Amino acid sequence: MSGPIPPQGRAVLLITGVQAAGKTTVARRIAQRLPKSVHLPGDVFRRMIVNGRVDMAPDPPEAAIEQLRLRHRLTASTADAYFDAGFTVVAQDVVLGEHLAELVEAVRSRPLLVVVLAPSIEAVAERDAARGGAAYDRWEVEALDAVLRQRTPRLGLWLDTSWQSPEQTADEVLRRAWTDAVV
Repeated sequence: MSGPIPPQGRAVLLITGVQAAGKTTVARRIAQRLPKSVHLPGDVFRRMIVNGRVDMAPDPPEAAIEQLRLRHRLTASTADAYFDAGFTVVAQDVVLGEHLAELVEAVRSRPLLVVVLAPSIEAVAERDAARGGAAYDRWEVEALDAVLRQRTPRLGLWLDTSWQSPEQTADEVLRRAWTDAVV
């Protein structure tokens, strides 16, 4: 574990981007470098639903949107609870479109830092293929990228990580988030 550790103190850091953008890997690396930290993958709340889960799709039914919003509320309240207990929280999930502003509003802890990993379509496709091609069974890479770039509010720090390793991305986030990603 190398690289900079921000001197600014604890925060809630939300890392978002499309599937296969590197969110989980980068979030875990960042959390491992911080002295008192939590890695909070928002998808854990989706996986907790045993029966009745409705996953997001390109044209989602209302039940999928309701469950997504529930997942975001749970992420926000869990991040706040850990922050209140003295932890820096590195939350990570696919939070796109109007849902990003909703989640930012739901998190009450400050500072809140938002980092959007925005690698190119080609880089995402390569990363997805390298991990077995599981991320895009229902979504087209291009369609999800369009939601990111055209319908997601420009909050926080947006990074084109197309040519960065996870370690390089974690370094850049740690170097810049406490100044450039504050919302």
